Amino acid sequence: MGERSLQAVTVRLAHQGRSRAADREALLASAAELTGADPASTGVGRRCAHCGSDTHGQPWATVHGVAVGVSLSRTPGVLALAVGPVGLGVDVERVSRVAAAPLDASTPGEHARYGADPVRLAACWAAKEAVLKRDGRGLRVDPAAVDVDLDAGTAVLDGAVHRVRVLHLDDDLVLAVATDTERIVLDDQRDR
Repeated sequence: MGERSLQAVTVRLAHQGRSRAADREALLASAAELTGADPASTGVGRRCAHCGSDTHGQPWATVHGVAVGVSLSRTPGVLALAVGPVGLGVDVERVSRVAAAPLDASTPGEHARYGADPVRLAACWAAKEAVLKRDGRGLRVDPAAVDVDLDAGTAVLDGAVHRVRVLHLDDDLVLAVATDTERIVLDDQRDR
């Protein structure tokens, strides 16, 4: 496995596949390519920490038997695939979609910091989901249990502080990556 895979999180943006299975195949291909491994030596799957099912839950990957961090997110028209060190979560959201279906998942601190600003609320929601994916429990945890401070680049869950990077990809698209890794590489393949 190439060392570059352990020194950065690469987030590949693409168009969604025709099915969730196609998106999982894209994750396998990305994990192999971004670590410099042969796809035959790369495995991906899902595992639910709650029930043990392999049909849903947190995605996992191995390259030559070594664990690699992976995460996947979808929003209409966009697929985000993240590959890097173990312990990462990614979420991509459309500002318009979050604004059209407002959720009361904000903490009192978030209400005070962001009010009704749709761009900041979408970024906050993406950060919450990225942290919950990194945590492995996903939306089994109430998103209001995650307190996001966009300016500090942090989110607190169960007393633990998680680093979260938020990128505004355009006026309607926000990406959040929860990772301790310093370097994030964006690989936008949507126009290819």
